[in-house]
Amino acid sequence: MDETIKGIPVTEEQIQAWAAEAEAGYDVETLTKRGRGRPGRGTVPSQVVAVRFTPEEIKAIDARARELNVTRSELIREAVLA
Repeated sequence: MDETIKGIPVTEEQIQAWAAEAEAGYDVETLTKRGRGRPGRGTVPSQVVAVRFTPEEIKAIDARARELNVTRSELIREAVLA
């Protein structure tokens, strides 16, 4: 059977290596902590604000964001601060 992870083939040797590593145990001190949720944008938590746009406005926002190679949110934040 061909095993894959997210579409990438995984060999039997890799699976065995992972199993051996897990069976040997992990040093908890060397494991990194993961943060919860999205990374912060500043020193205080950000607040989500809902804004309504028409389909035409969204198309225009998305087109401009593609032109500038930024996300929709980045484009809107820049417009608010301009």
